[in-house]
Amino acid sequence: MVEAFQSALGPYVGWFVAHLVLILAIALPVMALMAMSTWVDRKVWAVMQLRKGPNVVGPFGLAQPFADGIKLFLKETIIPSGASKGVFLLAPMITFVLALVAWAVIPFDAGLVLADIHVGLLYLFAVSSLGVYGIIMSGWASNSRYPFLGGLRSAAQMVSYEVSIGLIIICVVLHASSFNLTDIVEAQRGTILGIANMNILNPLLLPIAVMFFISALAETNRPPFDLPEAEAELVAGYQTEYSSMAFALLMLGEYMNIILMCALTSLLFLGGYLPPIDWAPLYLVPGMVWLFLKVLLVFFLFAWVKALVPRYRYDQLMRLGWKVFLPLSLLWVVIVSGWLVFSGHYSGGAA
Repeated sequence: MVEAFQSALGPYVGWFVAHLVLILAIALPVMALMAMSTWVDRKVWAVMQLRKGPNVVGPFGLAQPFADGIKLFLKETIIPSGASKGVFLLAPMITFVLALVAWAVIPFDAGLVLADIHVGLLYLFAVSSLGVYGIIMSGWASNSRYPFLGGLRSAAQMVSYEVSIGLIIICVVLHASSFNLTDIVEAQRGTILGIANMNILNPLLLPIAVMFFISALAETNRPPFDLPEAEAELVAGYQTEYSSMAFALLMLGEYMNIILMCALTSLLFLGGYLPPIDWAPLYLVPGMVWLFLKVLLVFFLFAWVKALVPRYRYDQLMRLGWKVFLPLSLLWVVIVSGWLVFSGHYSGGAA
C-alpha cells in the first residue's frame, strides 16, 4: 500500500498520505468501538441488576452513545476561575492522545499492524506509564481539593500496578523469546499439546494471566479499584471540574485504555488473532474477527466484575499491589525462567 501511494504521489507525499490513511483506518474504528463499549458496559450492568439499561435512543438503545456525544459537544466548557487554564485544557488532550497512539503496535492480523517494531511491548509499557500525567495534571489544574486527591490516588495506584504488570509481561516475553507482539501471538500457535492457540491454558502462565487481568482493572481505574473517582468519597475525583468536550476526552481516553487492556490480554494470553483451536477450517475466519471476539469477551469480564464486586478500600488496594502481586510476580519470573532453562526451551537457539 505504501509503495502504491509513493509511486502515485512521490516518495515523501506518498509515504505521508499512506501512513495517514493507515492511522485513520485504525483510529476511526477504535473510537467507534469505544463509543459502543459504553453501551455494552451499561447493558451488562443492567442485565445483572435486573434493569433495562439504554433502550430509548435508537433500536435497543444503540444510538445512546452518539446522543451522549452530541450532548457533550453542545455543552459549554466551564473552566474554574482558580484553575490553571493551560494545564486544565491540556490534560484531557494528553490522556486521549496517549490512549490512541498505543494502538500503533497492536497486530490485528498476521502482518496487519501499523508499526511492527521489535520492542512493541516496551512501547506499550512506556505509553501507558505516561498516561498517569494526564490524570494527575487534570487533578492539579482544577485547583480543588477533591480532584487533587483523586489525581494523587490515581498516580499512586497506576504506578503500583504497573510494577506487577511489568513483571508479568517479562514472563510472557521469556516464554515467547520476543518483545514483538506478533511474535508473541505466533508463539502461542499449538502451544498446548499442539492443539490450543492460547497461553492461558498453559499451567505455567495461567496464574499470571489472572494477575494480569486484576492488575489491568486497577491500571484502568475500573471497579473494584475505581478509588481515584469514587463517587461517595471524591465526587468523581479528578474529573469533578470538567464538562463538555474536556470531560468527553477524559472519558474517551479511559475507555480506550480499557479496550487496549482487553486487546493486550487477548494478545498475551488468548492467542490474539489466532483461532482458539489449531484446526484448519477455523483459519478461514479472518484474524481480526477472532481478535474482536476475544476483546469482547475480556470486556464482558470487565463489566461483569464492575456489576458484582464491591469497591476496595484504598489501603486494601495498595496492600494487594505491593504485598501480594509484587512478590508473587517476582516469584513467577523466577519459576518461569527456571522452568524454561531446565526444560531446554532455549536449546534451539532462541534469544
